[in-house]
Amino acid sequence: MREVRRREVFDAGFFRVETVELAGRGSPVTLLRMPDWVMAVAVDAAGQFVLVRQHRFGIAAETIEPAGGLVDAGEAPASAALRELREETGYAGTTAEPLGSTHPNPVLQDNRCHFFLVRGAVRVGAPDADADEVVAPVVMGRAEVEAMLAEGRVAHALAELALRRALAALDR
Repeated sequence: MREVRRREVFDAGFFRVETVELAGRGSPVTLLRMPDWVMAVAVDAAGQFVLVRQHRFGIAAETIEPAGGLVDAGEAPASAALRELREETGYAGTTAEPLGSTHPNPVLQDNRCHFFLVRGAVRVGAPDADADEVVAPVVMGRAEVEAMLAEGRVAHALAELALRRALAALDR
């Protein structure tokens, strides 16, 4: 479809809302423009998963999920994954192994979420999360991660996908 007009209707800092009018369509399409995201599934030398317990305001509840966040302008996704892991958990790794990416919601958004596996994660200090994040590191074994997935206790769809991809990579 041919775009007739595009306009920004709201700028929230880390995302913008735009409307796009298309030829032959009565009502405009609303889009969310935002940077790419990352999720880092970290596993320490003992095979324990390093995750975060995080308050998610959209559902007014805590979730357990991999560390993750926004990719800063000019930052490589792998670097962002290692940075987010350090900030949210206090653990660090040297290599972020790519597990692919996906469009979180291509109906409304143009960004991608990149998934990484960080093997041999090591605790290097206290978490240093952003001021608006309510996070705490959670370390658990593979069996507990698999049970959470099997029982539907992973509330975040991208977290579930990241964990399933990481488990598959660990089995290869």
